[in-house]
Amino acid sequence: MIPRRFAPLLFGLILSGLMSLLVSGISTWRAAGPVADFPSLWLGAWLMAWLVAFPTVLLVAPVTRRLVEGLVGE
Repeated sequence: MIPRRFAPLLFGLILSGLMSLLVSGISTWRAAGPVADFPSLWLGAWLMAWLVAFPTVLLVAPVTRRLVEGLVGE
């Protein structure tokens, strides 16, 4: 098991990975269409997107949590 202190990092890793996978897939499909090398195009786009998404999620998550806390009631 992974120690609980790593939970925010693991959350950011999984969230950014899944979201960048989905968004890069849609964007690549829209840009290139159903081409033969679609999987390799998608993989390249996804890895680049994940390199940006992971640190972004780690930086934005605390701000987002505070915004949500301010918007919801008890």
